[in-house]
Amino acid sequence: MARSLRSAPTLDNRTLPGPSEAGIAPFRDDSTAGFTPVEITIVIPTLNERDNVPILAARLAEALEGIAWEAIFVDDDSRDGTVEAIRALSRASPRIRGLRRVHRRGLAGASLEGMLASSAPFVALIDADLQHDETRLREMLAILRTGDIDVVVASRYLDTPDTGGLTQVRHTGSRTATWLAQRLLKAPLTDPMSGFFAMRREVVDRLAPRLSDQGFKILLDILATSPEPLRLREVPYVFKARLHGESKLDAAIVLEYLGLIVAKLTGDLVSIRFLLFGLVGASGVIVNLLALSLLLDQGVTFSIAQTAAMLIAMTSNYTLNNALTYRDRRRRGWRFVTGLLMFTALCSVGLVGGVGVSTFIYREQPEWWLAGLAGAAVGIMWNYITSTAITWRAR
Repeated sequence: MARSLRSAPTLDNRTLPGPSEAGIAPFRDDSTAGFTPVEITIVIPTLNERDNVPILAARLAEALEGIAWEAIFVDDDSRDGTVEAIRALSRASPRIRGLRRVHRRGLAGASLEGMLASSAPFVALIDADLQHDETRLREMLAILRTGDIDVVVASRYLDTPDTGGLTQVRHTGSRTATWLAQRLLKAPLTDPMSGFFAMRREVVDRLAPRLSDQGFKILLDILATSPEPLRLREVPYVFKARLHGESKLDAAIVLEYLGLIVAKLTGDLVSIRFLLFGLVGASGVIVNLLALSLLLDQGVTFSIAQTAAMLIAMTSNYTLNNALTYRDRRRRGWRFVTGLLMFTALCSVGLVGGVGVSTFIYREQPEWWLAGLAGAAVGIMWNYITSTAITWRAR
């Protein structure tokens, strides 16, 4: 005889999800008497932040005293002992959890995984570099508790334009990126590029399937992806100087940001990865022409010069794609060499296919530019699909 599953069990006056809500049988654990459910999860992406991790954990404990909180450190397989530092903290306190990611990289992906690993009603994102002011978390949580706000953003620019933790170059770049986000994506915030914010976890659950796992500004992705305007509030904070470690900002991250802008402007029709792949391909055309010109100047016959130039361009494309487009799946050591051979072979097939398509179109419609574009499109799509599925397939 089947048992009735209509009522949900309780633990210390706390109602657990019943089958109608969670789709599972009732569960009871009498060993958790006195346990207080976590109200807010602080997600902290890390990459080589060993020295900062214990300091941040201590600061969070002080800033959130009296609040039921937990911290999830999401580490992208650091090589400096960050994972070991997180595990040591976890053994000392049940408030600390760690997620170690292997064969994948990226701040957005790490942030998203950490948020989805939370069962708390509220989640917050903060950097591990100690440049964010963790004392603002208490006020941010209080605002979310009212139920009137979906996302609370800690802004560097709300009360003052000063960002003492940034160099002049980075400050200029940050303001430029903020201006682009405000104008192009109509993000109604003074700091849409902030990496320090708190939100209702249900918002993440709803938008997660449409969010990108690339890039480094997940807040901007959330704002641009949400089909309806989110209820927003900003609180000011002072951006501090990094204490330990090095900044992760580089040219690849800048390109990923520009790719995110394009992706959102096109309604995600053009992905960040595809855009980077196209930019690398365009650079390959320039490399090909330069190599061809130099070889011809040295008296090399055209057929040999063109073959060598194409191989040089393919090598350049492969190297740049490995460093930028597929940086989260980067091939190293012997795998770099085998990947180059694989990439060259697959691109050669795409080249033959593109030439065939363009030749057919030119015979039917003798417009050189139309035939050329069609051939290039076939080549690019073939190269991108095979590169993603084979050369840099997810491990």
